[in-house]
Amino acid sequence: MTKTLVIVAHPDMARSRINAAWAEALRRAGDITLRDLSALYPDGRIDGAAERRLLEAHDRIILQFPLTWYSCPPLLSAWRIAILTRGWAYGPGGRALRLKTLGVALSTGSNGRDYQPDGRYGRTLDEVTVPFELMARHTGMHYLPPFTLTGVRECDDAAVAASARAYVDHVRTARPRILASGRDDDRARTVYPLEAGAR
Repeated sequence: MTKTLVIVAHPDMARSRINAAWAEALRRAGDITLRDLSALYPDGRIDGAAERRLLEAHDRIILQFPLTWYSCPPLLSAWRIAILTRGWAYGPGGRALRLKTLGVALSTGSNGRDYQPDGRYGRTLDEVTVPFELMARHTGMHYLPPFTLTGVRECDDAAVAASARAYVDHVRTARPRILASGRDDDRARTVYPLEAGAR
């Protein structure tokens, strides 16, 4: 059976409407591990070893967050830096995430019309989330299509509830948009003379 881990990175879950509803729906589902980074790391200091053990124990990893300046909140960026280390996630010996599945789930205040080539931002949400696709590619992971809810200020309670149900279904059953080959690329075996810590 697939083991799924959802990493939630919302800077203020107590005031969240959408991400809190999604997280509660996942808790009720009962078969998904939920990790709230803000609750675990209020000081922003990530326990990299603990987080890596969790990732190793799960097959499917979803990063859930409100879109913040067209990216993820700072705590999730800090998490990525702390976790995705060379020799573990990529580079020589870095195979811990290979052939696992990565996905993102995000909410936006802006309406979906804004995220169209002819919209306010001139970019789609698929384009905005390309860094996560590249993260999956670089670590040898399959990549799911993003789960998104736009225009959250306009959503009534029924729409929020419907999105939470759809989200649980997506987390459980969405099929990868990109399948990793499972082959190593030659650069992954390159040994660099000076690692970052040795400079």
